[in-house]
Amino acid sequence: LAAGCSMADMATLSRVRRAWRELSSVLNPDETVTPVTYINSSADLKAFCGEHGGIVCTSSNAPKILAWSFSQREKVLFFPDQHLGRWSGHKMGIPLSDMVMWDWDQPMGGLTPEQINKAKIILWKGFCSVHMMFQPQHIDKFRAEYPEGKVISHPECCFEVCEKSDYVGSTEYIIKIIAESPPGTRWLVGTELNLVNRLAEEFKAPDETGQSKIIQFMAPTVCMCSTMARIDPPHLAWCLENLVAGHVVNRITVPPQEAELAKVALERMLDAS
Repeated sequence: LAAGCSMADMATLSRVRRAWRELSSVLNPDETVTPVTYINSSADLKAFCGEHGGIVCTSSNAPKILAWSFSQREKVLFFPDQHLGRWSGHKMGIPLSDMVMWDWDQPMGGLTPEQINKAKIILWKGFCSVHMMFQPQHIDKFRAEYPEGKVISHPECCFEVCEKSDYVGSTEYIIKIIAESPPGTRWLVGTELNLVNRLAEEFKAPDETGQSKIIQFMAPTVCMCSTMARIDPPHLAWCLENLVAGHVVNRITVPPQEAELAKVALERMLDAS
């Protein structure tokens, strides 16, 4: 039950509701702002989006979901991950100057009414600690040593890392691009270490030409996702054994109204995708 997401915890329902109230002192958010929550968020935030005309996105469909959001209203409040929101907005051609950061620890998010009115995207001050380990200088060093090498990153990385990468995309996208790359390709990968290690193991064997793919982790130091690591084989086996025995352990329940509103936001995503 302790398995969670530190990034998701940065955007709580009380904080988002307060932001919505504070935005209301500058504009009418239910007429001008589409709330967008990353799938890595709690059910109550998905319900908030469902209630306020908003939607859910993934790292795969975020630009498409932003396009839908702007077709509904002129602005977007994107939470909890600022970096996915910033990169997705950039891919749509939105200038960085039209994106502002909402600091949930400051009154009015630390923004002036003028900044709020000018902004196209209001980015929540949230981030993934694992992906914040990756820095532009790591890519510079790799390119200096291996000019022929390729760099691929997850969009939860900071903007500067994404900008320097050859490819940016979801976990599924990273797996696909590396799998389809020619034998002998060397990769620098900016995402969670366990995935990088699995890919390195999968593609280390030489093919019929005697070449293998070399896949390495982007950062020289590691920040493991301690909350994700709590989902491990022993706990999974324990849950399955209990289910076989007819016992449901650690049941997760969501209040019916909250579940219904969250479903609205999720169905909007599926329809828009």
